[in-house]
Amino acid sequence: RKKDAICGPSCEIRKPCQAITDLLESIALQEAGLAHIINAEGEKIQAVLAMPDVTVADLIAINESVAATLTKVIKLEMVLEFKLEEISDLEPCVEPA
Repeated sequence: RKKDAICGPSCEIRKPCQAITDLLESIALQEAGLAHIINAEGEKIQAVLAMPDVTVADLIAINESVAATLTKVIKLEMVLEFKLEEISDLEPCVEPA
């Protein structure tokens, strides 16, 4: 098969429909990963709240940590949205039967 000079020797030229499918799958996988991160942050809050000797300082620290993580998740969600918008601008394709 012919290789793409920009991509390098490890990259195969893909059919347009397969490329779109691969891009959508990559977005879905990244979304699933972000969902796991959000869930872990919720569990982190629950764990701190369940501590018998939790202090206000502990609560503030966990809040700042979770807020920082969620800010990063939101930024990644925006990138995924842009990626999805770019995909939706592509010409629709139909694989031959």
